[in-house]
Amino acid sequence: MKLNRDLQVKFQKFMSDKRAKFSLIVLTAAFLLALPAEFFCNVRPLLLVVDGKPYSPIIFTYSEQDFGGPLISEPDYKSKRFMRLLKGEPLEESLALGLSDFEEDDAGLSLDLDDFEEGEEEVQYTPLVLTLDDFEEDDTETPLPEAQYETSPESAKLEPHDFWILWPPVRYDYKYIPRYSETGRIALAAPYETLSADRSHTIASSWRDGHYLGTDDRGRDVLARLIYGFRISMLFGLSLAVMGTIIGCLLGGIQGFFGGWIDLIGQRLTEIWGSIPRLYILIILSAMLSPSILLLFAILNLTSWMGMAAYIRAEFLRGRNLEYVKAAKALGVSSFRIMGKHILPNSLTPVITFFPFEVTAGILALVSLDFLNLGVPSPAPSIGELLAQGKTNLQAIWILLPTFVMLTGTLTLLTFVGDGIRNAFDPRKAAN
Repeated sequence: MKLNRDLQVKFQKFMSDKRAKFSLIVLTAAFLLALPAEFFCNVRPLLLVVDGKPYSPIIFTYSEQDFGGPLISEPDYKSKRFMRLLKGEPLEESLALGLSDFEEDDAGLSLDLDDFEEGEEEVQYTPLVLTLDDFEEDDTETPLPEAQYETSPESAKLEPHDFWILWPPVRYDYKYIPRYSETGRIALAAPYETLSADRSHTIASSWRDGHYLGTDDRGRDVLARLIYGFRISMLFGLSLAVMGTIIGCLLGGIQGFFGGWIDLIGQRLTEIWGSIPRLYILIILSAMLSPSILLLFAILNLTSWMGMAAYIRAEFLRGRNLEYVKAAKALGVSSFRIMGKHILPNSLTPVITFFPFEVTAGILALVSLDFLNLGVPSPAPSIGELLAQGKTNLQAIWILLPTFVMLTGTLTLLTFVGDGIRNAFDPRKAAN
């Protein structure tokens, strides 16, 4: 009960810090809103009603045939082809060729060796003559009607549908590259009016195409990539902090509780492993293995636990000599039960205090590696990759500025939360 009462007092002290409380609320709300990013930024409609039948493309996958089209693949819901399909208009014109297009004259197609001679002296050869009759199997075969040669499913007559579409707020996801634009510019489209390269006319804002923060150098929506990138960064930082904390508590607790040769050998191995630069490990393993977000997470976990292990080791070195630990040993309680039941709950102050800063370190590590093109592979959304694009295209301020504001805002809010937790768990301030 004493531990619960202490935690309650510390929580109340944290909530009394208005800056830390506000930062936690804003950060939590932004993270919870970014988790279902597919429902806010997607090229698939939230709801599509065709002839009274509802479809939910954002959850289920449909083929073009489900809407009366000829293809078995999933349609591009933002394309003009899909709109023509729903309206019953002709789809893309196909190239129709008949056998008459290959005929040159009534004698058929003739080739002889004279066509390939370079010299002036003629040599008499029997000409090789090929006609369309040579490709017929028999004389009794009934030729297909001409309409079957010159028509395709694309040109089949379609019936108009009564449809209704509910789109997400942003009609793009992090990897969609549109095929056309009403403004005439797909890549590096600005969210405001700009002049053309020859300054002869103005280019309309990308808002006309639904790009509220413009597009990057490949034509992908910047706002969608920011939202998806924020979600990946937060999940990566939280996962890295949790895993590093678990490994650090385990290894640091074993070293601090048992001491002696276990602590000595563990410290020397930790110092040797910590002396190897993390970037070199990442470069070597990335060259040997296929890059992925899981590989990056595993590599960073190889070194993320060392800081937490040092704090837990110090807490266990101090706690193993307390009276209640000696009493538990005298009663025959196992060592690991003492570590997990008695010492660890009273050693969580550094764990809770440094957790927000561990999340910040994980986000910075991911952004830095993505900026150096050593992080998550394209087309995965990445804050670091957007910063690299902003550095390459300095004229595209709509890429660099929102990305910089989001990154610095996230790290600042995490820092404020960490300061509030540290002040709440500070024993000197608690005594006052």
